Amino acid sequence: MLDSFELSKIAGAILCSLLVIVGFRTALEMAAHDKAPEKPGYVLPLPEAAAPPAKGEAAPAEPAAPAFDAKAVADAATSGDAAAGQKVFSKCAACHSGDNGGPNKVGPNLWGVVGRAKASHEGFNYSDAMKAKGGDWTLEDLAHFIHKPKEFVPGTKMLFPGVADTGDLSNLLAYLNTLK
Repeated sequence: MLDSFELSKIAGAILCSLLVIVGFRTALEMAAHDKAPEKPGYVLPLPEAAAPPAKGEAAPAEPAAPAFDAKAVADAATSGDAAAGQKVFSKCAACHSGDNGGPNKVGPNLWGVVGRAKASHEGFNYSDAMKAKGGDWTLEDLAHFIHKPKEFVPGTKMLFPGVADTGDLSNLLAYLNTLK
């Protein structure tokens, strides 16, 4: 009859022999593939390139993105939907307050921002770039800034990438224009 010590020795011998077999096989595979590939990984297929234009033909022009027209967006804001703009403002509410006498958050309070001097809200530490911008916040300037903050005021602290949709932007401006 086998005791538990004998069963342990048999199990250990089986595991040891399996370890030797797997280890020996792995060593042989490593020796057979002694050279590593030049570039590890897979080569992904590339999309087919368009045929180059024939000699004398002009290359087809890629459609250009329409230029952003801040004046048109500002003009549209005068008849924009302020209720829809309030929904768009929910994106802004994480960093800005729109309440009369509301607190500054990560960004300044936006109550009365239309017509207010840039970088002038009490108690907010504006970037030097914003302080240097000067002037008052017109709907057109706000359209530029909210569309692409880093483009309108290079060096601004505002991390928001901007509102690309002109309809949303004009509605947002209509809403900001009601905060008076």
